[in-house]
Amino acid sequence: MVGMIVAMSIFGSIGFVAAKTGLHAFELVFVRCVFASIFLGVFWLLTGKFASEKWNKHEVKQIIFCGLILVLNWVFLFKAFEMMPVTVAVSIYYLAPVIVLLLGSLFYKEKLTVVTVLTISVCFLGTMLVSGLGTNTPFGELLSSGLIWAFLAAVLYAFLTLLSKNIRQLSSYAVTVIQTTLGAILLLPFVNFEAFMGLETSNWIAVTLIGSLHTGVVYFLFFGSVRHLSAGLISALVFLDPIVAILLDTMITGFRPSFLQVIGIVLTFIGMAITLMLSQNKRSVKVDESAAS
Repeated sequence: MVGMIVAMSIFGSIGFVAAKTGLHAFELVFVRCVFASIFLGVFWLLTGKFASEKWNKHEVKQIIFCGLILVLNWVFLFKAFEMMPVTVAVSIYYLAPVIVLLLGSLFYKEKLTVVTVLTISVCFLGTMLVSGLGTNTPFGELLSSGLIWAFLAAVLYAFLTLLSKNIRQLSSYAVTVIQTTLGAILLLPFVNFEAFMGLETSNWIAVTLIGSLHTGVVYFLFFGSVRHLSAGLISALVFLDPIVAILLDTMITGFRPSFLQVIGIVLTFIGMAITLMLSQNKRSVKVDESAAS
């Protein structure tokens, strides 16, 4: 559990470190993909886990498709960090569990209960308040503020969650190495390598932290802990990420949310908490039904 706590806490600071790199979204995601491929690839090989992998052609295709979604998810999230306060970006981004419920009802015919609909409504209202709706900010200005990028990142995160459910043969390390290697290859034509030339020492330190600490170490700790924890505990620990991000945003950058934004943050967190509880209850019911049969 300690590993998961450390991983989520570290990841909560990624928005601030990203701002110190002096790089844009494509370059940052490229760095993450390269570091993750090397860091986790070496660990995968040294531990001998690669030798016991069970390769399935259909699953590999699915992993590659999910890899494309993962890379776009990272690009959109970093783009949102570039254009808006981290607090606002993460509050929108962590709508993903709610979007999972909506997508589940559409594609998996999962029934939406009254509580689910109310939860979604609370999250939607909270997100709108956090993003600035309800204030005097023109709608056009909101759209250009990074709102769309953060929302698209949340949608892709939700799709990634649903599509990854059926990936069971290969280990988490194999899946990540495949996806991040694919990401590095796909991003290569879009990366402006001249952007790296003008970086100062402080920028390089931030770049190294993004690649090694926020990607390599975080994923290592995450994969090492996640299989030993219950789904309920994992769901609760996920909240450490946005909480750390919001605390750092107020302490380091001096971001001060308006009264409506504070209400929006509270509503969004309440909605997410209920969503995760509902998801956990559904999993518990399925386990009980399986045991009974």
